[in-house]
Amino acid sequence: GVALGAWFRVVMEASELWVGFVGAGRMAGGLVRGLLQAGKVPASNVLASAPSDKNLDAWRELGCRTTHCNLEVVYRSTLVFLATKPHILPSVLEEIRPAVGSQHIVVSLVAGVTIQTLQRLLPPWTKVLRIMPNLPCVVQAGAMVFSRGSNAGDEEAALLKSLLSSCGLCEEVPESYIDIHTGLSGSGVAYVYLFAEALAEGAVKMGMPGALASRIAAQTLLGAAKMLLETGEHPAKLRGDVCTPGGTTIYALHQLEKGALRATVMDAVEAATNRACDMAKD
Repeated sequence: GVALGAWFRVVMEASELWVGFVGAGRMAGGLVRGLLQAGKVPASNVLASAPSDKNLDAWRELGCRTTHCNLEVVYRSTLVFLATKPHILPSVLEEIRPAVGSQHIVVSLVAGVTIQTLQRLLPPWTKVLRIMPNLPCVVQAGAMVFSRGSNAGDEEAALLKSLLSSCGLCEEVPESYIDIHTGLSGSGVAYVYLFAEALAEGAVKMGMPGALASRIAAQTLLGAAKMLLETGEHPAKLRGDVCTPGGTTIYALHQLEKGALRATVMDAVEAATNRACDMAKD
């Protein structure tokens, strides 16, 4: 019953949750839209800060409160998302450090900054979590992973997961998986766009108008992904189901194998993951 009691407390508190964003760029905007659309947090309980009004106008249109003062965000929020550029983060942490109390939950979206670094630059008791989203969070179809620091417990993890599940898939992982997630999913959406573009161009070559081909290619990707998620089948099994003996699909797959599609995609994930690791060391 203890876990359940903690869970109810988390859910009850969520209605009075004050959420702050330090940094108001595209990814932060995507997350807040997910939270608002799912009714997880009222817009009036959200406060975002950024140096200029360029990004904040969109937040005001959503009904959120805005400021140019990072400290104000920390003072007026319990859950604080850090969404700055990596090179600015150390100075931002130095600035907000005096305002961070034991009641705060600090969640970093900043690429390449480890939990160890966050904990070193914040007070020692700070409850820190690190999350790595991807761009489709903007349309509530994101894939996110998060890891917790040494002071963040099950309650904080449950709260974060309950909030972020409104933005897409959300999984807790060891921190070492975060760079892999960047290579697989953060950068991976771009590999899929490249593939979608190539699919449509093949159809254009065969005589279909470009706009129609693009729409059909996009829906094909969406449908295939949905089947993977909803059936839980191994991709190879689903692929086999499409291949009738001597049919069109196996002829096409033979060409993809000749072009070493699989090895090339594996190389791409490896290259992006290694780059993410290198950036974390800088």
